[in-house]
Amino acid sequence: MPLPIEDYALIGDTQTAALVGRDGSIDWWCVPRFDSGAVFAALLGDPDHGRWQIAPAGGIQRTERKYHDDTLVLETTFHTDEGVVRISDCMPVRKHAIELVRVVEGVSGRVPMYMDLRARFDYGSIVPWVRNDDGVLRAVAGPDAIALHTPVTLTGTDHATVAEFVVTAGDAVPFVMHWHPSHEPPPRVGDGVRLLSDTIAWWRHWAAAATCPPETREHIMRSLITLKALTYMPTGGIVAAPTTSLPEWIGSVRNWDYRYCWLRDSVLTLGALMAGGYRDEALAWRDWLLRAAAGDPADLQIMYGVQGERRLTEFEVDWLPGYERSAPVRVGNAAHGQFQLDVYGETLGSLHLMRTLFPPDADGTSTDSWPLETALLEFLEGAWHQPDDGIWEVRGGRQHFTHSKVMAWLAFACAVRSAERFDLPAPLDRWRQARDDIHRLVCTEGYDPDLGSFTQAFGSTQLDGSLLQIPMTGFLPADDPRMVGTVAAIERELLHDGFVLRYRSDLTDDGLPAGEGVFLPCSFWLVDNYVMQGRTEEARRLYERLAGLANDVGLYAEEYDPASGRMLGNMPQAFTHMAAVRAAQLVTGAPGQTLH
Repeated sequence: MPLPIEDYALIGDTQTAALVGRDGSIDWWCVPRFDSGAVFAALLGDPDHGRWQIAPAGGIQRTERKYHDDTLVLETTFHTDEGVVRISDCMPVRKHAIELVRVVEGVSGRVPMYMDLRARFDYGSIVPWVRNDDGVLRAVAGPDAIALHTPVTLTGTDHATVAEFVVTAGDAVPFVMHWHPSHEPPPRVGDGVRLLSDTIAWWRHWAAAATCPPETREHIMRSLITLKALTYMPTGGIVAAPTTSLPEWIGSVRNWDYRYCWLRDSVLTLGALMAGGYRDEALAWRDWLLRAAAGDPADLQIMYGVQGERRLTEFEVDWLPGYERSAPVRVGNAAHGQFQLDVYGETLGSLHLMRTLFPPDADGTSTDSWPLETALLEFLEGAWHQPDDGIWEVRGGRQHFTHSKVMAWLAFACAVRSAERFDLPAPLDRWRQARDDIHRLVCTEGYDPDLGSFTQAFGSTQLDGSLLQIPMTGFLPADDPRMVGTVAAIERELLHDGFVLRYRSDLTDDGLPAGEGVFLPCSFWLVDNYVMQGRTEEARRLYERLAGLANDVGLYAEEYDPASGRMLGNMPQAFTHMAAVRAAQLVTGAPGQTLH
């Protein structure tokens, strides 16, 4: 049985990532990329679907976890009757190696330990051939191979590799696991203790470059480190989460694969990175965006693979029962084929923001995106009139979603500003006309005067958490009476224990059973609106409640169930951490970017 979602912590090397449980188990690890087959998949099944646990053999009095300073090195300390032992877990950041490093350190006493390794390839479906080669454990099946180096004596039993050993105060027992393609020789082995030290140094160096103001640093640094960990270093793409199919409600079928790069995350990603002063990461993301979006504007997708892959075919992994029996387990995401107008706004908004932050005289490549932008806008001039599938990717048919139209407005508004400010060639009269037409239409068709609120879609009376983004785009000020009314309506209809639902799933005809937790990014957007409406105390109270929902190592999932106090959805969720960064900026009075 997997642990509660909030009991997992993230380690990663900016190429892939793993989840480490409070009990010393690694229950999820995809190699060689975030969206590749898992070596450890117990998170979505049981230990025999792949797991690596190192823990005390006797009773545990209590367990403490923390990251080592501003790093992604996880320290789990077990207090036992025999003494205290600490396990440090990390993934060294190295371009040509994918490694898991675990170092077991004796803090006090004499603690018996055990190790249980069940390597399984292809999401737990393949039991590899395992052999001991001069003290090195090697496991091979198909394209995958792993090698485990440790001074501890290993024994094979019942399709698992186990070990028993003892650590005393001052001991440091390393375990170094490499993944490599099975047709290639294994990489050179590094000393585990040295690799751990080097990983600490790497992350400290990266975090020391942050230029965020002191009043926000404590609030946003863990989110920035998490976003860096979700970056695929070879391309600059940032995945939404390192996991798939963690349910939006326990027992639900709303289980999606989030190991891809969403275009709608682009503006918030750039805002979060620039809030920390990470220019190189922002430019790498911009370059990934340009490569991914290149092609026929009509074919622009809402998400891509980390290398810009477009075919993200969805299928079900039927041999995995799912997290707490929440089936099906999905690999791939069929929503990549949906038509969502908002991605044009996010893409154009991102490129406008980059041009503003890095004007041509500071970065000679800043104007390279203009041909792509004009092509996207030429398509959008005819496409913005059409219904779309909406921001939440509901699979229940297209509508004229209000948020989608607002983001189409943002695309034209940003393009006009770029053309005017940087003297770029553009059909400004047409773009201004489209911008103004969309604005009028949204204010008439997307606003219900009887409700005193904008609505989820034209002609609908349903509300939607995405409406909280309207003032962030510059479409209307937050204190406009229509936005004040919208916030009041959302408070009335979408708040659950003070947190915001995306929408009423029980009133949404998407062909799926109702039920999901409160959506944490929307709750952070409510903080933003409170600040912009001058409701400072309410903003701070809600922000502090949200900050308190992070788990013991500062990570957020996608959703939260106030009744059970449990996190829901994929973990950790980049979208949530991006929204947390912006809310922290606004609550602490630091300057923040609007999307416009």
